[in-house]
Amino acid sequence: MAAGLLLTVLVLLTGACSKDSDPPSTSASESPADSEGRALYEQHCASCHGTDLRGTDQGPSHLSQVYEAGHHPDDSFRAAVTQGARAHHWDFGDMAPVPGLSAEQIDAVIAFIRHQQETEGLEPYPPT
Repeated sequence: MAAGLLLTVLVLLTGACSKDSDPPSTSASESPADSEGRALYEQHCASCHGTDLRGTDQGPSHLSQVYEAGHHPDDSFRAAVTQGARAHHWDFGDMAPVPGLSAEQIDAVIAFIRHQQETEGLEPYPPT
């Protein structure tokens, strides 16, 4: 009995000390729709807005309070994707339309962004 307990503890410790510390690409609670939104975001948005949604030198953070739903509702995101957007909060320049996404795919991306905003919280604007 004690040997079995010792073996269990060793297995747990070995797993906890694993060198593979990369976070999983999806959370355990992520639905298939969330996974689709994440994949589409990574493919079409992350090069400018960052894989972590915190922006790059080419585009702003989608976690900024500027993008909270009361200031930029989902329709603003839809319009930016389909028609592009003129620069008005940031100095990154105008955003070109993002071709090749269906309305359902755009909705999946927006749902992913909103979920991340809820999970991560919003950053102050202007950035500090």
